This record gives sequence, structure tokens and C-alpha cells, in this order.
Amino acid sequence: MNSLTKKRVLVTAGTQGIGRQITVRLLEAGCKVAVHYFSTEVNIEVLASEAGVDASQIKLIQGDLRNKEQAQAVVATALDFLGGMDVLVNNAGSLIGRRRVEELEEDFWRDSVDLNLSSVLWVTQAATPALTAAGSSSIVNLASLAGRKGGHAGSLAYSTMKGAVLTWTRALANELGPKGVRVNAVAPGLILGTSFHNTHTTKESADETVLGIPLGRAGDADDVARVVLFLASEHSGFVTGATIDVNGGVYGS
Repeated sequence: MNSLTKKRVLVTAGTQGIGRQITVRLLEAGCKVAVHYFSTEVNIEVLASEAGVDASQIKLIQGDLRNKEQAQAVVATALDFLGGMDVLVNNAGSLIGRRRVEELEEDFWRDSVDLNLSSVLWVTQAATPALTAAGSSSIVNLASLAGRKGGHAGSLAYSTMKGAVLTWTRALANELGPKGVRVNAVAPGLILGTSFHNTHTTKESADETVLGIPLGRAGDADDVARVVLFLASEHSGFVTGATIDVNGGVYGS
């Protein structure tokens, strides 16, 4: 992935789980990375050591991306550190909790929208001028198998939001393509060892899901990170508006 050397990158929710592994892989590839976090701060020296780079290549930025002003401030701080932006990885988002349709309350629904969609909008909107100015830049959105398949019981709101991320990706690719910005998505399936599944997936449910995976195993964060690097780099230079499924063969397009 030497085409990523010296690229300037912002990763949202980049300090834990899939986001952390994406951050590490980008640093290893020679990128300068602004790493957003909300509540999970990390030691920059530890992160730099893990990636084998100097800590000067990393900037941690705290903010609540559900809030438009804070999202704009995160992007502004990132641009000050990076001196521009070549790659944006929209990784922030999560399943707040499991609610069936009859249990969906207005506040829960709005929180799901703000966390999984509004955050992507505010960050992307603020970053677009810099990405356009950079030329030949890339946005990678993190969606989910749930957005393809509908998810397990109680994930109606989350699945709907991640399905919207897939449509957002296609629509934004059409809009920004003429400006030299590629927009793609990654849709992970069962990725164990992350706070998401540690919180929301029981061992019994995970074991049952694995039985239906053609490759016979769950994924890990690095399975996703490697695909994100491909989409961020010029190795995918003629790919835009696409979603790559990282699920061991459970579900295609």
C-alpha cells in the first residue's frame, strides 16, 4: 500500500476496535493520521509504538460528532494538524441497544440517527472542501452486514441507519466523483474482539452465527482494516460508489 505514503487521513472513532486497527494500518502504510475519539482515549506513544512510527505522525482529537459544531471543530483541528486531507474514514457509529419495532421510542430513534447518520454528514460536509482541494482523494464509510441483511432481532434502527450509509455512499460517489473524490463503503459481518460485539452479542449467538459462515470463522478487526486501506489507496483508483462485504461469505450484494 505504498501509494498511501504521506497521505493525510482523518479516522473517526479511531481509538478502539475496528477503528484502532484501521488507524494502526494507516500509520504503518506511511500516513499522517488525525484520530478522533469520543470517550476512549489512548496513549499516543503506545499507539505509535504499535504502528512502528513516530508519535508526531498522530493527533488525537476529542469530540461528539452528533453535534454539528463539535464535528466541524474536529475536522478543523484535523486540518490544522494534517495541512489538508487526502482520506476520510467515517468509522463512528454503533448499535445503541436492541429494540423491536413496538419498543422504538422517539428519543431512541433520534439518537440512532444522530450517531450513525448525522455524524457522518457533519464530518463529511466539513471535510469535503479539503478533500476536493487535494484531488484524487478518498472517503471510506463503515456500514454493516446488518444494513444488507436486516440484522438480528432488535437491531431494526441500527440496520436501517447502516442501510442508509450504503445509499449515502452511492449518492455521494455520484456527487463528488467529478471533483476527484472517490466514496466507498465496507460492510463488516461478525467481527469479534470488538466492544460492539462484546456488548451486544452473546457467545451463544456468535457461535450460532459462525456455523452459517462459509469460511467457518468470525472476522477480526484486521480483516476490515486491510480492506479499508485498499479503498483508501490508489490501488482502488477506479472504484467508487461500491461496498465491499467483509463477512466470510454470509451475504453478498
